[in-house]
Amino acid sequence: MALIAIIDDDPDIIEASSLVLKSKGHDILSAGNPDDGFKIVEENNPDLIILDVMMDEPDDGFFLAQKFRREGFETPILMYTSVSKTIGFEYGAGEMVPVDDFVEKPISPDQLVEKVNNLLKEK
Repeated sequence: MALIAIIDDDPDIIEASSLVLKSKGHDILSAGNPDDGFKIVEENNPDLIILDVMMDEPDDGFFLAQKFRREGFETPILMYTSVSKTIGFEYGAGEMVPVDDFVEKPISPDQLVEKVNNLLKEK
């Protein structure tokens, strides 16, 4: 199937997402911070990146997504967020946030599989 990189500072999110996606035949790489996340993407060129908005800093995910695009990575990015629920702020994909889709945490296994499948089809 696909090689998916999950970049999130919450080990429980990484574990839960990995279990769901591995059960569907995907291979998973993971990192708990933006520096390690950039490194695993650079070294392994995954088919999809799942990226948390808030890690060490509240906007780490935004900056990392921008860095991927600046460096020429066209890999689809699914961004995990709880920001809009927390502060009532809604945002969409675009130049400021160069990702392909957003999903609110917590995410159901079915919703995760659906989002991943849709992004992999578009690739």
